[in-house]
Amino acid sequence: MVARAVLSAWPWENLGTFKYLLYGPFIGKLLYSKFHEDAQTDTWCLHILILCALRGLIHQLWCSYSNMLFLTRNRRIQKQGVDFKQIDREWDWDNFILLQALIASVAFYIFPFLADIPVWNTRGVIAALILHIGVSEPLYYWVHRRFHGNYLFTSYHSLHHASTVTQSFTAGSATFLEHLILSAVVGIPVLGSSLMGFGSISMIYGYVLIFDFLRCLGHSNVEVVPHAIFHAFPFLKYLIYTPTYHSLHHTEMGTNFCLFMPLFDALGNTMNCKSWELHKKITSDTGKYGRVPDFVFLAHVVDVISALHVPFVFRSFGSLPFATRIFLLPLWPAAFVIMLLMWAWSKTFLVTFYNLRGRLHQTWAVPRFGFQYFLPFATEGINNQIEQAILRADRLGVKVISLAALNKNEALNGGGTLFVDKHPNLKVRVVHGNTLTAAVILHEIPQGVKEVFLTGATSKLGRAIALYLCQRKVRVLMLTLSTERFQKIQTEAPVEFQNYLVQVTKYQAAQNCKVCRYLSHRQL
Repeated sequence: MVARAVLSAWPWENLGTFKYLLYGPFIGKLLYSKFHEDAQTDTWCLHILILCALRGLIHQLWCSYSNMLFLTRNRRIQKQGVDFKQIDREWDWDNFILLQALIASVAFYIFPFLADIPVWNTRGVIAALILHIGVSEPLYYWVHRRFHGNYLFTSYHSLHHASTVTQSFTAGSATFLEHLILSAVVGIPVLGSSLMGFGSISMIYGYVLIFDFLRCLGHSNVEVVPHAIFHAFPFLKYLIYTPTYHSLHHTEMGTNFCLFMPLFDALGNTMNCKSWELHKKITSDTGKYGRVPDFVFLAHVVDVISALHVPFVFRSFGSLPFATRIFLLPLWPAAFVIMLLMWAWSKTFLVTFYNLRGRLHQTWAVPRFGFQYFLPFATEGINNQIEQAILRADRLGVKVISLAALNKNEALNGGGTLFVDKHPNLKVRVVHGNTLTAAVILHEIPQGVKEVFLTGATSKLGRAIALYLCQRKVRVLMLTLSTERFQKIQTEAPVEFQNYLVQVTKYQAAQNCKVCRYLSHRQL
């Protein structure tokens, strides 16, 4: 067993989700103060809890935005996706919020005057800004460079840099020691201005939340800062970093060490020379579609609860097998309202993507939920959404688009034949699970075969295989007891090929046949 470096592990890492019980004393203190003492006493517990909730919300909203590929695909800096290993590694990203809540509680006990600071103090905002620029920024820069040394990087900082495709949760993914130091970086302007007598509730909320917002911005992997602002005001490129700027630090780790202000990289001669040209290129390419997918899987939403498991809602749940979680039920009304809005205005949109053997695969979603496919008055609208998605894929140059689940319903559009017949000049191939399975089975049949024995012959899959083979003059022995179903399929074949379809009722008919295909229930 390899020994871990001192302070690299979190004190509560073995508690799992039970770590959130550590917020219990704050709630208990607040309730006790409310019902047994002066109602104004210990409101600092309430502020800490509210601040923790807001910080978590900022990180979640940034993560949701980063994963809204229908909005951000052309602004993404690193084009790769986030894999499950990264999601697992960043699972406890919010440890730092709990840590800083505990540190804040200690600060309130050491400095009781913090409980009586005013709501607003203009001088406190100025003092915090001065302390941030004069102390926190250079301190972070210096410490960050030290953490890129061999021992400190290997023992501590490598965890954070394991993620090259950053997201807001990556900002919180670091060791205990690193977040102790970061807590000092955050605390110096807050506590310093308060010790000067200029502290205020607004300053604490504002500084901490802006600090988190900018950290999430830098780790978002989505360029949202327009290049025009730096063209108009060149000096700003030294005062505020961009997602592109920090992304370069994760891909080329010897540069761009600053907290938020590239000025300190310029002073330390560690600014990546590609920072602003890359930023300009990414922002100027936002109007272009980008790489065209080779394959599109056209899906739909199953139900309201499952909609909460997509990556741009809750990334962590999207990486786990589906399960109904009780604590998500309060979000059901909001999700239902969004469903109605999607029904009224939304179009097919990009949900996820992955690369397989050098080919780009995307999942698009028709903005319809499962139950809507069984509403007679919704049929036309659903087919229109599917048709528009197919035409869009055709315009883009997509090679294959596959209709998923209810999108290929025979009663809805004949398994997609409605669109193929309506648009005979489509270049994109419209397929679904059955046709793809049929293609695989046909590919396995050796060349030059003259006779095939087929079970499950009157199923949708068996029908497609039989009709294809007979038109290539292959004799198909179709095992079925239903003469009616056999004849129905036989009449679908061109007249000159109908004799190649033969009904058999017993397995013994296959004893002299060299190729047999048995379609299981899963394939059917």
